[in-house]
Amino acid sequence: MTQVSVNNTSSLLDAPKYGLPVTIITGFLGSGKTTLLNHILQNQQGIKTAVLVNEFGEIGIDNDLIISADETMVELSNGCICCTINNDLVDAIYNVLEREEKVDYLVVETTGIADPLPVALTFLGTELRDLTRLDSIVTLVDCENFSIDLFNSDAAYNQIAYGDIILLNKTDLVDEADVDLLEVRLRDIKADARILRTTKSQVPLPLILSVGLFESDKYFDTIDSDDKHDHHDHDHHHHEHNHHCTEDHEHDEHCHHDHHNHSNHLENDGFISVSFVSDKPFNMRKLQSFLDNELSANVFRAKGILWFQESPDKHIFHLSGKRFTIEDDVWKEGQKRENKLVFIGQNIEAEIIKSQLEKCLINN
Repeated sequence: MTQVSVNNTSSLLDAPKYGLPVTIITGFLGSGKTTLLNHILQNQQGIKTAVLVNEFGEIGIDNDLIISADETMVELSNGCICCTINNDLVDAIYNVLEREEKVDYLVVETTGIADPLPVALTFLGTELRDLTRLDSIVTLVDCENFSIDLFNSDAAYNQIAYGDIILLNKTDLVDEADVDLLEVRLRDIKADARILRTTKSQVPLPLILSVGLFESDKYFDTIDSDDKHDHHDHDHHHHEHNHHCTEDHEHDEHCHHDHHNHSNHLENDGFISVSFVSDKPFNMRKLQSFLDNELSANVFRAKGILWFQESPDKHIFHLSGKRFTIEDDVWKEGQKRENKLVFIGQNIEAEIIKSQLEKCLINN
């Protein structure tokens, strides 16, 4: 595992006098943002890092890293903290800045269907510009599924267009020639981006943190042409939920806007989430058939908890593009056994998906 070098660590520790350095991590659904966050947190020795997410569980940090928690802040054994973003990114940032024990670095993750620009403008167009220093926007790209993501999505395009660093992730799942073609395509969108190839989001941290690649001068016209105050509570600051899968999170958190000057890419892109909860177990064979043969190709991402008639275990489900994984887990003491799933895609029929899932349950 790559560690931050002593010299790089020193520069990070000196950075707060210029404002708390901030990295924004963006990327389409299932591109590997959570895995990158884990990599950053587990390899920044000597650096106190704050991570802003909508729900802590999405980070997927190993339980043995957690040492204490309250309603909004989780303290980690490696000196990092995790703060919950509820309705206001600015409030969450101030929760970090006002801590008695100061942090050295801040990482903010956007949701998978968000345009990162409103998040960046929050740091440039509010009083936070005097307290923080936006270092870079890091965009993850799923090499296997990127073509699906991009063709009909303004958000996926903007994630590339505003990325200072682009990580071509999951390169182990595609031929090198296809990665080469994808890189050429990305250069057409963002010619001056730093493009790195990764597997499982593993990248030397000095290449993505404290790199000083964000050029704020390019965005001043955008700030001046919009109402600066409208950016501070932009709903795109919300993050995808975790594999515990609270229902309707993507749709609810991204479609209820509290201001007027917001990006309408969600409406343009036609994104919707479909949630499914059942206190009956699935028949494993029927669910496998549904995922292989019936699930709409317009579903880009799915995740949740599975309960099978054939197994006493809890199972964690992730789907990205056409690839899905089901991992064994254990039910916590007192945890209700049920299926909880969310599917996210474009122009998908919620009732059809729910009906198909109902048929996969036992006794159906």
